[in-house]
Amino acid sequence: MSPTQVIVIVLVVLVIVAGLALAARSLSRRRELRNRFGPEYDRVVAEQDSRSAAERELRDRERRHAELTLTPLSPESRARYSAAWEELQVRFIDSPGETVGDADELVTRLIEERGYPTGDFSDQIAHLSVEHARTLTNYRDAHEIHLRNARGEASTEELRQAVVHYRALFADLLGEEPVGNRTPEQRHHPDHDATSR
Repeated sequence: MSPTQVIVIVLVVLVIVAGLALAARSLSRRRELRNRFGPEYDRVVAEQDSRSAAERELRDRERRHAELTLTPLSPESRARYSAAWEELQVRFIDSPGETVGDADELVTRLIEERGYPTGDFSDQIAHLSVEHARTLTNYRDAHEIHLRNARGEASTEELRQAVVHYRALFADLLGEEPVGNRTPEQRHHPDHDATSR
């Protein structure tokens, strides 16, 4: 074998190794994004033109999220939010439509206190997706029901489901379940299951 052939073979091997390393890095990054964003990863891939565009969007979300100054809740603040949620659940029985609006406002206040932007809903979702992706489907569904309720189009069962959905993100942001699985009235009436599922 001539020296030129050896050099060509070495260069080809180096290109193949570099390509394999790049592919492995890309697959590893994809796996990281899937693990971090969960169902949000699949949602963004479905919305974008390509998987690479979706992954760029998710990496951009991570970058913007890193610029936020997020603050943990104090024990007092956590207790205040838990009490507000418990009161909200109790009021659902008598006023489901109003309670869903109150749940939306309470979740928004909690989001803001944690340090997330609360202006544009899609921007809010993008920021929340980095650490709270597993509860975003619930939040989107709850918000949609809230909007339908404002137009007078939501059933009582949908309103109940909205409160359950809001509770998922609320608990995730709070770092704990806001109250036990049942409202005080439900504890006295085990058959009643208005907002605990």
